[in-house]
Amino acid sequence: MGSRGFAKRVAVTALCCATLASWELSDSSEHNAQKPTSAAQWSAPATVSLIDEETTFRNGGTPLSGTLYLPVLTRPVPAIVAFHDASVPTRDLELYRHLKQIGPALGIAVFLFDRRGSGKSGGEPAHGDYEALADDGIAALRLLTRDPRIDSKRIGFWGLSQGGWISLLAASRCPETAFAIAISAPMTTPDVQMIFAVSNILRVHGYSQADIDLAVEARKAVDDFERGGLDRATAQKRLDAAAAKPWFPLIYLGRTFQDPDKSGWAREIRHDPMSILPRVKTPTLIMYGATDPWVPVRLSVERLNASAAQHPNITTVVIAGADHHMSLSTSLEAQVDPPRLANQEPDAPEYFARLAAWLTDQGLAVGR
Repeated sequence: MGSRGFAKRVAVTALCCATLASWELSDSSEHNAQKPTSAAQWSAPATVSLIDEETTFRNGGTPLSGTLYLPVLTRPVPAIVAFHDASVPTRDLELYRHLKQIGPALGIAVFLFDRRGSGKSGGEPAHGDYEALADDGIAALRLLTRDPRIDSKRIGFWGLSQGGWISLLAASRCPETAFAIAISAPMTTPDVQMIFAVSNILRVHGYSQADIDLAVEARKAVDDFERGGLDRATAQKRLDAAAAKPWFPLIYLGRTFQDPDKSGWAREIRHDPMSILPRVKTPTLIMYGATDPWVPVRLSVERLNASAAQHPNITTVVIAGADHHMSLSTSLEAQVDPPRLANQEPDAPEYFARLAAWLTDQGLAVGR
């Protein structure tokens, strides 16, 4: 082949390659524009479709904000209104993920709302006023009764820790309540529960029994003063002795305290959850983790068992190996570390199973 023919062949080949590359580039660009996301290529429609709606409501003059997680079904569905524990007051916690998944999967709506004075809810914090917090949840329940997608006769409460107390209290104050669920709610007064918790917190941090005794003495002194059984000077002296110790920030006390008529803690320690139970007439589930460092589970279960004949509507369950948040995998250090409490959530399969089974047994699970 002559040089001219070879040059022509090269030119034609280059033109063809350039044209092909142009076509491929054009085709690739068009393909990418129409190409679905990677996940969409292997995903399928879920059995349960879910919608979430943010809404506002009021308890008297207090504006509150919440989100309804609603399964899309052809009939009205039951609903759960959730209460917060003492330390984390907003609806965006990982703790609530399991409710948003289990509830709708069973055909049950879930309503989460920010506690008064937190998140998008207005008003002042409750400062130990459990009745006000219970009434906020009752206001949420009555909001849902007006929603035609909700079965107004099958709305109940769920709460963890302090929220468990409030769940029971709300059920006792609201005859429309269909059920109540209390998770990790001690059947003792708050002062007894906190002495138990503080003792364990110091143990987890490696402090001696002498340190624990001093911490307990300080807490009891403040509690006794708030109950009217100890003078201020004696209580302050015992508190000062504890305040000089390196572990003092771990025992949930300030360096002074308010008079009983101004103290939210004085109001809280008057709350005895056992006194609420006779007024809770609806089906009730109370669940504990067997290794909860915050709650005297053994004492709580003993008190519940002793009164079981008077409360046949109450089912008590203790989950093996579970902690305060129904987790099996959280370290002890994390369980008692306040900054990490907001990130904790259940992972105990028995908790999920027991919760779903109980809801189903109450006739709350609905088909499509």
